[in-house]
Amino acid sequence: MADNKRDYYEVLGVKKDASDDEIKKAFRRLAKEYHPDLHPGDKNAEAKFKEINEAYGVLSDKEVRARYDQYGFAGVDPNFSANAAAGFTGDIGDILNDLFGGGFGSIFGGGFGGDDIFGFGGSRSRSGPQKGSSVRIGVTVSFLDAAFGVKKEVTIPRTETCEVCGGTGCEPGTTPEVCSDCGGTGTVTRQQRTPFGVMQSRGQCPKCGGSGKIIHSPCKSCRGNGIVRKQKKISVNIPAGIDDGQTISVSGQGNAGVNGGPAGDLLITVRVEEHDVFSRDGSSVMCEIPVTVTQAILGCELQVPTIDGTVKYNLPAGTQSGTIFRLRGKGIPFIRGGGRGDQYVTVRVEIPKELTAEQRDLVEKLDATLGGSGASEGGSKFKKFRKKK
Repeated sequence: MADNKRDYYEVLGVKKDASDDEIKKAFRRLAKEYHPDLHPGDKNAEAKFKEINEAYGVLSDKEVRARYDQYGFAGVDPNFSANAAAGFTGDIGDILNDLFGGGFGSIFGGGFGGDDIFGFGGSRSRSGPQKGSSVRIGVTVSFLDAAFGVKKEVTIPRTETCEVCGGTGCEPGTTPEVCSDCGGTGTVTRQQRTPFGVMQSRGQCPKCGGSGKIIHSPCKSCRGNGIVRKQKKISVNIPAGIDDGQTISVSGQGNAGVNGGPAGDLLITVRVEEHDVFSRDGSSVMCEIPVTVTQAILGCELQVPTIDGTVKYNLPAGTQSGTIFRLRGKGIPFIRGGGRGDQYVTVRVEIPKELTAEQRDLVEKLDATLGGSGASEGGSKFKKFRKKK
């Protein structure tokens, strides 16, 4: 039998050292190309499709692939070809469902109310406890509140367990009936004939909708759902150091769980308002401070704004415009604790746009003493520049 088989790597058109991702991509391409539903009545396409699935079933399993690499066809289960053609379990099913819009079973006319006739990708039982889904909201905080943390009251639109029926979905005093078709499991096993033979599938029970129970007297408050939609106000702590666009999670404050499952989580995305003076880059705070020409020339003591308040800083004489100095530990607190970032202050020398005649005369005299353009011989740097010319 093995003599009639092609090498599995050859079937998928990949090298023997191909990665798992390369094997999966090859399978996806070939499965879509040779799918029997795209070639009705073409026995060659059907055989090719079986061969592709058999090859991928071996090469996608690391242990089976290792045995095949070492011993060839003798290293794999002799019954594998039949199982691979009819099983379509696990990863193969997931890929085919993805290729054909999540409804691979319906390609062959499945009559199970949308259930997957191959046992993958179909509706799953809802009879067991299930965690509720997450609720996502946004909250806006000021620059300083983001830096130091703040407590905010938020309103959450979420589902909660019905207080009238306690989540059972039944009117008080009544109980649900265990579904006779699935025995309370929420799933049923059925068989259907397909081009590959008789296929066995497990899908959602159509009688109970996968819940495993039949409610004869639905709760009027929740209409038998066991949950109700409400607006809930809670206080949440926005941690110090949070940055714009970051999301925090509050456990158990999301939508109610199903069948006794835990509630989901609340996910809060934070938007930080811009500040008139400060900006930030991670844990660093940046700002600019204007100084006069004389302050830059002579030096001075500045009152520098920080997120903690003003601090004194001795500006050295001769400071140039654009000079940046650092204030250690005056930045944003690290969100996980353990210190703070720094603040970086950029000096901007303000040049007066209008001068009185007296001021202009003084500036020209100063320029002359400094060897500037007003001097007869020019400044030292200017003279060096002229000599190079």
